[in-house]
Amino acid sequence: MDHLRRRAVHAVPRPPGLRHPVNAAVPDEHQGAPASRPLEITFGVAALAFTAGYLFLTTQIPLRREAAAGQIDARFWPMVIGVSGVVVALAILAVALTRPAPGREDLERIQPGGYVRVVATLGITGAFIALWSLGSVILFGYRIEIFPIAAALLMAALMVVYGHRRWVSLVIYCVSVTAFVYIVFGMLLRIPL
Repeated sequence: MDHLRRRAVHAVPRPPGLRHPVNAAVPDEHQGAPASRPLEITFGVAALAFTAGYLFLTTQIPLRREAAAGQIDARFWPMVIGVSGVVVALAILAVALTRPAPGREDLERIQPGGYVRVVATLGITGAFIALWSLGSVILFGYRIEIFPIAAALLMAALMVVYGHRRWVSLVIYCVSVTAFVYIVFGMLLRIPL
């Protein structure tokens, strides 16, 4: 019986030049990038620098009024986020320094237009920050807040860059999210936007 199995395996036709059996596993064409410890350490250091900078900036948030004892002010939640970010960045850096670098086989290839989208995102975000820094503008005798307009334009531009094409949902989404953010943070919590 065993000799019949051997004959069946040898009876499988092989294409010319093929040295391994037909049913053997063929290596995948897409092999992930090799593990990189310096890349992991660089990411950890960059994350720590970014979150530490963010934490420093949270201490610079202007307060309209000091919070009473037992209350939180406008700096509280940004500082919680900043401290949490620093803790996570320290953990990432510690893991990068003490453990072997993880494999990167699961990463996908860069999609066509990916670099253009990243550059466009950075440009749009820079324009948003520049507009937002104006605060408000007096036009025809009316004081106009810049944040709601800039935030709606930011979301609309980013959605278009990343492939959204239906203008009705684009307008509805941008206006509703901007209104929500402005009402909650600008009016209810009185955080200067």
